[in-house]
Amino acid sequence: MVEQQDRVPGRLLRHGSGSISALVFAAGAVALWSTNALVGKSLLASHPVSQVQFLQFAGAALVFAAIRLMSRERAAPVTAGAALISLAVGFIGLVGTMVLQYIAFASMPVIEANLMAYTWPLMVAAAVIALQNPRRPALLGLAAVVGFIGVALVISGGRNQSWLQGDLVGYLTAFGSALCMAFYSIMVGRVATSPDRLLLPSALIGVVLTFLWCVRDGFTWPVGTDLALGLYLGAGPMGLGYYFWSRALKLEGSGKVAVVAYLTPIASTLLLTLSGERLTMTAIVGAVLVIGSCVAVGVERSEAENHV
Repeated sequence: MVEQQDRVPGRLLRHGSGSISALVFAAGAVALWSTNALVGKSLLASHPVSQVQFLQFAGAALVFAAIRLMSRERAAPVTAGAALISLAVGFIGLVGTMVLQYIAFASMPVIEANLMAYTWPLMVAAAVIALQNPRRPALLGLAAVVGFIGVALVISGGRNQSWLQGDLVGYLTAFGSALCMAFYSIMVGRVATSPDRLLLPSALIGVVLTFLWCVRDGFTWPVGTDLALGLYLGAGPMGLGYYFWSRALKLEGSGKVAVVAYLTPIASTLLLTLSGERLTMTAIVGAVLVIGSCVAVGVERSEAENHV
């Protein structure tokens, strides 16, 4: 009994260290993701989606390959079924999320597409209610509803023009992007594959698919600043952003790090306003509702984990 009690502080220390590391990784991902819409908006003004996406996947593949080369972890033997599941999780999470998101960026006002694509943390909260056994499902449900209302207020109050200025494809792809990222965030912690091994094959598939897309559209290689910005989108928000987020979820699951994820649409929207998008008091109220909902979800998840 004494020996068991002596081990408790050590376990708590390791758990606390893991939580801190998870939050640091999650904060790094959010910081990078927050620049995605702003940089993507500037590139899409002069380049087709296919070229921007090709540069993104090329930059991401280089990052994942570099991380794989520097990693000393040896791959554990996996069955063919497990390998297919890992490939599906990576493909849906990386290729599905980013391709659909950028089609939405090109099809509707970026500020709207950005907020709709970043409703995935709310979808994760809804999945927790449906698939798990939260201690207070009513609180999680209310928080998710409040969060979606906040997102709607940010979208509708962020510009002078009337709401819903994009076409139907834009709204469907933005929503589809959110679904893909929510699926990835739920599943990544449940597969044994390391983040770099999980994401590198999908990034390489993305390079091939977007290159073929570029060939169909007519390929012209960007130069100078545009080339650097395109590669940054791949190496930063897509490459390191996904890697940091995956590491955070493997350390902490979808608990406390969900609080940090909710800050992404707020931070990215604020950056968009600095580029000329107008943020009204209605949008600020919406941002407060989103942040409040994430705090409620984070508190509920943290308390649930502490009672396990």
